[in-house]
This record gives sequence, structure tokens and C-alpha cells, in this order.
Amino acid sequence: MAEQLNKMEKLVSLCKRRGFIFPSSEIYGGLSSCWDYGPLGVDMKRNIKNAWWHTIVQSRDDVVGIDTSILMHPRVWEASGHLSGFSDPLVECKKCNLRFRADELKEQKCTVCGSTLSEPRQFNLMFKTFMGPVEDAAAVVYMRPETAQGIFVNFENVLTSTRKKLPLGIAQQGKSFRNEITTGNLIFRSREFEQMELEFFVKPGTDMEWFDYWVNARLEWYKKLGIKSENLRLRPHPKEDLAHYARCCTDVEYRFPWNWGELEGIANRGDFDLKQHAKFSGKGLSYFDEDSKETTVPCVIEPSAGVDRSMLAFLADAYDEEQDKDEIRVVLRLHPIIAPIKVAVLPLSKKETLSPLAQQIYSDLRQTWATTYDDSQSIGRRYRRQDETGTPYCVTVDFQSLEDQAVTIRERDSMQQERIPIANLKAALAAKLAI
Repeated sequence: MAEQLNKMEKLVSLCKRRGFIFPSSEIYGGLSSCWDYGPLGVDMKRNIKNAWWHTIVQSRDDVVGIDTSILMHPRVWEASGHLSGFSDPLVECKKCNLRFRADELKEQKCTVCGSTLSEPRQFNLMFKTFMGPVEDAAAVVYMRPETAQGIFVNFENVLTSTRKKLPLGIAQQGKSFRNEITTGNLIFRSREFEQMELEFFVKPGTDMEWFDYWVNARLEWYKKLGIKSENLRLRPHPKEDLAHYARCCTDVEYRFPWNWGELEGIANRGDFDLKQHAKFSGKGLSYFDEDSKETTVPCVIEPSAGVDRSMLAFLADAYDEEQDKDEIRVVLRLHPIIAPIKVAVLPLSKKETLSPLAQQIYSDLRQTWATTYDDSQSIGRRYRRQDETGTPYCVTVDFQSLEDQAVTIRERDSMQQERIPIANLKAALAAKLAI
């Protein structure tokens, strides 16, 4: 465990040093559980979202996308149960006044000073704000705690505009906000986070079949993007732990450096959501089957993933150290699809005779892949920088390149090098990256 926690400390250091993740508002001392994504982090995060969107939406005929508002009518949260039931048990230390989630404590003592704790009280996790210039009860709105409800209230709009039949999935990515009592472990649990959610509407009676399908499909997605199988597991929820709306639920969990943690939850929500919103809004949210001439309320299968947690899992799984001669090589073995930079062009020298050719190659490659250009310090140090940022391939332009019109491709994981004619460079990289 100590070794794994040390790995987490090293990963946090690398994330800041290389521009993946920064503490928010750091020059003012930071803001608890809030994080900013640096130049490499924002690209990696975008790649994860694009990979999810490609798999869930673009590669399927039965899923469409949507982007709904963060602020919604307060009745939405009354119908969904968030106003009355979206809470955690809060306890407070009677001596140092620190607050904790009661259900996450092994002992009913303060973990900092050891003093006694107050009795648990329920704490609603939604952020409240006001819409308009007057701060009164009529102006209260909430920052959404999940993106799912925006999909449910638009079910009829999507059904009518797309003329799709069941099964029909509606996918969304976006920011959500939860006023968590306890946060921590970098971007694993924060109060502002980004979700990737799919609400997959199916005919009643077929819901368990589709539930099993999506559990397996979502587990395989993480494996396909490079996470080791031994660091992934499925955890079905016991009945007593199910949310009020769920018929069943299974989490995809990852073995983080500190312990197993949820990456994604796949829930069979039944017909709870559409019936609730139909009841509270007075609008019919049903589906008419043209073939059977029957009207039904669809059941919903919901795979719900966190972008930030996924990114942390990809980083943790990719982080590696290995002995290389007299030093330790640090490398992020990121899958090319999610790596922020795919190719680095490295001229062996800054000399004017070499730079034009290197710049020309860089200009050509960046039209196809995320490419960086680095001519600072020794070639060995530059290789190490690219290893730490997860760049799969480096292209070295040397003085021999001026004579034979060839360059050297260096592969990140094996460090093997291959001489390739410049004329064949893009084709060679395309075959190696396979994205």
C-alpha cells in the first residue's frame, strides 16, 4: 500500500510538472477540490470524451446526442427526488469542527484529532443559486448534480425530431456539481466534475438483456483503451444499496493506488424517470409502437461515467518506472487514442541547416496528428520529456537526413528505433498509431 501511495504522489507531481492538472486558483492558495486542466490535460481529457462519443454515438445507429442546460426548472429536481433525497449523512467533530461523511468512517471518532463526533444529519448535495436580480424563494435554481435529467425531460422532443424507434439511446457530456462533504485523491472526487452519460430507452421486458449488454460493453471500452484487465472489476450493488430509482446496478471499478474505486455505474432505472416527469409536468412521456400499435413507457438503462475519474485511471494505469542504464526512466504508456500528443519532431541540432527540414516535417505531420516540436536540450533529455507526457512516437531529424532524406522513428514503450524515408513517414506513422 505504501508503495502505491508513493506512486500516487509521483503521479500528482508529474501531472503538475508536465501540464496535465493544476490546483485551481493556486496563486491564492487554491480552492479545495477544484482543479484546472493544463495544456496536456485538456487535450487528453478531450481525447477521452471523443473516444467515448465515437463509441457511444458515432458508431451506432440507435444513439443520438444532446446538450442540455446546467440550470433547469426547480420542479425537475422535485420530480427526480433530488430535492428530498439527494443527501449524505454529515457528522462534525466537536473539538476541531472538521466534517465527514458518516458512512465512510470506520470508527465514530474524528480521524484528525480523535475527538467525539456529532450525531449524523442529512446534508443535501445540490448547489443552490438564484436566477435574476432578486434573491428570494421564487428565484431559487440549482446547479445540476447530474446530466441525466436533461435527457429525460427532452425524451419527447428527441423522439419526435429524430423519428427513431426503440431501442433509442440519448447521450450527453457535460459539467455537473455536487457539494460533496469529503473530497480528495486529486480529481477522483471533486465538487465540479464532468460526466459522460447515456440513457438507453428500451421496451419493457427487454431491460435486463440490455443491462447485461451495456455492463459488458462498458467494461470492454476501458480495456480497449489500454487499462490492464487485472486493475478492473465489476461490482454488482446489493439490493440494500440500490438508489431509489434502480432495479439493479453494477459498477465498473478500477484499482486506484489507494483502493478500488468506481469508474462508471450501469443502472437499470426501469420506468421511474419518465413516469415521474410525466406526473409532475402533466405531459405524456410514452412511446407508441407503430408495429404493435401499443403505447408503453420505456425502461431506461444508464451507463454513467466520469470524465475526470476516467482520466485519473488512465494516468495511474499508464504510469511506469523502469531502470534504463544508470537512471530511472518515467514513462506514461498511454494508448495512442487518448495520448495528448501523438508525435514529437526532434531535430538533432538547432543549426540552420537542419531546422528547415525538421520544421517542414513538423508542419506536414501536424495536419494529421497532434504533434509537438522540441529542439531544446540534448536528444536524450527530449526523449525523456516525451516519455513522461505519453507521446507514442518521436521523429528524429539528423544531419544524415539532409543526405538520405530519411528520419528515425523512436517508439516510446520499447525505445526501439527505425529508419524511415521521409516520403513514407506519414504512412508508417499511420500504421503504427492505427487511429
